[in-house]
Amino acid sequence: MTSRIPQIADDIRAIFAARGAGMVDVAILQPADPFLDMAGEDLRRRIFLTESETGAALCLRPEFTIPVCIDHIASKAGTPRRYAYLGEVFRQRREGGNEFFQAGIEDLGETDIARADARSIADAHALLAGVLPAHELTITLGDQRVFEAVLAALGLPRGWQKRLARAFGSKDMLDAALDDLANPARKLTLDEPVASLVAERDREGLASYVAGLMADTGLAESAGRTSTEIANRLIEKAELRSVRLSEEALGALKTFLAIHAPLRQAGNALRDFAGDAGISLGAALDIFSARSRCISELGLPEAAIHYDAGFGRPLDYYTGLVYEISAGSRDRPLAGGGRYDRLLTLLGAKSPIPGVGFSVWLDRIEALKGEA
Repeated sequence: MTSRIPQIADDIRAIFAARGAGMVDVAILQPADPFLDMAGEDLRRRIFLTESETGAALCLRPEFTIPVCIDHIASKAGTPRRYAYLGEVFRQRREGGNEFFQAGIEDLGETDIARADARSIADAHALLAGVLPAHELTITLGDQRVFEAVLAALGLPRGWQKRLARAFGSKDMLDAALDDLANPARKLTLDEPVASLVAERDREGLASYVAGLMADTGLAESAGRTSTEIANRLIEKAELRSVRLSEEALGALKTFLAIHAPLRQAGNALRDFAGDAGISLGAALDIFSARSRCISELGLPEAAIHYDAGFGRPLDYYTGLVYEISAGSRDRPLAGGGRYDRLLTLLGAKSPIPGVGFSVWLDRIEALKGEA
């Protein structure tokens, strides 16, 4: 099952050492629940699931961030701490193969959020520039925190804020959500008794009924969403259908999502948007501006960095910065990362631990090197 170790592995390890990140190893076989609960819909569908001898749900590791965080909590290590890794991950239905290598750095416990964000981008850029010196790199930034600040400032109901925040990173999901906001009259078509249970907001009864259907069809709850999650989502959808956003607020949201500017102009673009919309973005804009200053101080190629207000990454645990790095105008990114300040608490840390990190796809890097 083990794939060939990439030829650039030693070069990457040397870059990690130079960046002050120590190598760690995490088990290939991981508990499945953290990924099913926190990794996002796209990754959830592509996990290789299995069971332990005791019936516990396990999976082949589909990424490194969650396993590194779990191991950090278990070790009771102090922070700040920087972990580097290089190894195989496993995902179903992936173009290029189900087994492939990733490498990256997870930066845990640094309380200077803006500086840690900038350093993460610099780490990823240094790695790619080191192994692909002949290629021009472009960096796309988004910001989950800024997006959620806009949703709150526009006065969207909490349920809609949650749905849109989950959709951030998936153009199709976000477009569908915006369409539902603009056209809430469409009915949610459900068969009985589900329709009555949803209408009565009977979460417990609906979850029990869904669990029975899953058992009848042989679908294990560990294979995807649990019956409780399905019930909550159905009731939430029904509640969201009753909300209509004003044309002014919906227009402002679409204007925000259309912002696409070079990083050096992005702060002003956000301030202009907030002024025109009559809203305040508060701490989210302060952190955004501080991060931009730190990026400049680290000497990253600012002309190659662009902010796209509608850009996100399809992992549910992101809370702030998200970014990808590509070679020129190619569609497939070589690196992707972001901030996940709630993740370690959700995984069991006794106190909040801020985190930011990135992964690079080694097969994509090697393919580019082969073109040279």
